[in-house]
Amino acid sequence: MSLNKIFAKDLYTSIITPRLIEEKMLKLLRQGKITKWFSGIGQEAISVGATKALKPNDTIFTMHRNLGVFTSRGLDLEKLFGQIIGKDTGFTKGRDRSFHFGIPDYHIIGMISHLAAMLPVACGVGLGYKLKKQNRIALALVGDGATSQGDFHESLNLAAVWKLPVIFLIENNGYGLSTPVKEQYLCKNLSDRAIGYGIKGITIDGNDIQIVHQTINDYAKIIRKNPQPVLIEAKTFRMRGHEEASGIKYVPKDLLKKWAKRDPVKLFEKKILKENLLSNEEIQKIQLEINNKINSSVSSAIDSDFPISSESKELNDVYSENTSIEIKPAKKTHNIRYVDAIKETLYDSMSADKKIILMGQDIAEYGGVFKVTEDFVNKFGKERIRNTPIIESGIIGASLGLSLEGFKPIVEMQFADFISCGINQVINNLAKTHYRWGHAVNVTIRMPSGGGVSAGPFHSQNLESLFMHIPGLKVIYPSSPYDAKGLLTSAINDANPTLFFEHKLLYRTQKQDVPNELYSLAIGEANVIKEGHDITIITYGLSTIWIKEILNDLDTQKIDIELIDLRTLMPWDKKLVYKSIKKTNRVLIVHEANEIGGIGAEIAASISSDLFEFLDAPVERLGSIHTPTPFNQDLEQEIFWPKNKIFKTIQKITRY
Repeated sequence: MSLNKIFAKDLYTSIITPRLIEEKMLKLLRQGKITKWFSGIGQEAISVGATKALKPNDTIFTMHRNLGVFTSRGLDLEKLFGQIIGKDTGFTKGRDRSFHFGIPDYHIIGMISHLAAMLPVACGVGLGYKLKKQNRIALALVGDGATSQGDFHESLNLAAVWKLPVIFLIENNGYGLSTPVKEQYLCKNLSDRAIGYGIKGITIDGNDIQIVHQTINDYAKIIRKNPQPVLIEAKTFRMRGHEEASGIKYVPKDLLKKWAKRDPVKLFEKKILKENLLSNEEIQKIQLEINNKINSSVSSAIDSDFPISSESKELNDVYSENTSIEIKPAKKTHNIRYVDAIKETLYDSMSADKKIILMGQDIAEYGGVFKVTEDFVNKFGKERIRNTPIIESGIIGASLGLSLEGFKPIVEMQFADFISCGINQVINNLAKTHYRWGHAVNVTIRMPSGGGVSAGPFHSQNLESLFMHIPGLKVIYPSSPYDAKGLLTSAINDANPTLFFEHKLLYRTQKQDVPNELYSLAIGEANVIKEGHDITIITYGLSTIWIKEILNDLDTQKIDIELIDLRTLMPWDKKLVYKSIKKTNRVLIVHEANEIGGIGAEIAASISSDLFEFLDAPVERLGSIHTPTPFNQDLEQEIFWPKNKIFKTIQKITRY
């Protein structure tokens, strides 16, 4: 890369800006005006060189020490400092610290603290570019420590298999917090790991901004013509602590001296001075102008207001506003199974909306383990019906990336149990994105769930209560074909991450007249299956079928029950439930999931707190005993399940 005066000035201005900001931040930290700082001093060449080599509409995924990405993209410094200080003027109004945020207008997506977790998201963005046939690139920065994490490997494998336009750029600064690289890996270079994925790997001098710029520029040209990933390791050094409070006592002094001589800012200064591209006076002038701008922006940020909010405001920002249009059911119906309702909804939705992409293990030619997507690939092709490697975390993260690019990804967990391998992506990426920086996350995760099919402890779990606890997620669990079709339609079109539980036992045992065409049902509205006056039974999923089966027995005992199927667990229909209890004055909550910590506990607590004066009997709940789901059918259904306890519990409650 040859330098001329204009380019040299631009590049120098870009690399000195984050250095001067860092020096200011360290002063503010000592003054107690900021609470924490992750210094990138000594690593500026990587952030700046890479950013300047890409086009403004290429998306960059940043880490702790990538201030240079933000400044090189021309972010407003006052807003940036407002973000760092936690002011209302920041990008997330005090909800995210430092660089944990996204700025879609600048095509920058910040990190979460789980390090490699953003790499799958970069894959999803890259896939979005490829599907839209855009010559754009996703660049994902990652530290050397994070290369040991599963998301790193899942992402490289996915990008390689799908030939995604993603540059993985490792900042190898010698330490993962305090652990030196020799204790993190045994290969000579981290770029050698590319060999195992069949992609190109290269190691470069991360302290030479020209080399970084040239390398990224060269590979960007290749990738734009022929989408493919590349792994680039930029060797550098962290001159300060992991964060300022941690210090650098564990770093040998001779190592610090060695790398101080390789300071990327000083190296570039020497070069441009030696080649007479800039003079000392010009350099000093540039620094003075930047410092003046920094000081002015910092002062404005400090003087600005801290966030002023309210409980209602914070709660309202957890979810994106649902702008989907209600679709009313057609009169013409046909009698179909639960599994057919799911299949029909997916097929018709994909036919109507090309933005819908299905991803999951074995969902293409094989049609999925429950044959929900059988023959889909013949209609929609492998670009939209995508078999994935066995990478739950990777594919859920990729779904977020696709959503950021305007797609409506639907991810099939082969079994709901397997989402435990991807739970970080669900809890910390999908669920929190809208609250943090206001971007809608239209992702639906289909979850074949529940027992009754002799599948044992790893294929029969009901995990819905885990996700009900997490702000930002919607949780749906239909019990009938009619509800499954209407609610899945709504989930697909909802601008929020939704976990859609489908009970495996219901797939082929439940049939019902269902409208032929697509229709929607409101998420958050329960269904009164039967009205009554003696007791309210609240349930969902398979246990709804249990209650239906014993309704005749209840009639013979002169017990008039009101049966409510929640259908949606988050949000749950508190208004309808409370109305019913005020009428019946007795309540039983039943679910297949383990009783302890289950959804029944939450609903029972709410009822006891809010409706105590309306109750004529204690609030009762029934769930499965506190063991894993057993394989043996008798153990599962006679001991584990609460089914056999329902009738006696109803009798007990109605005696009060």
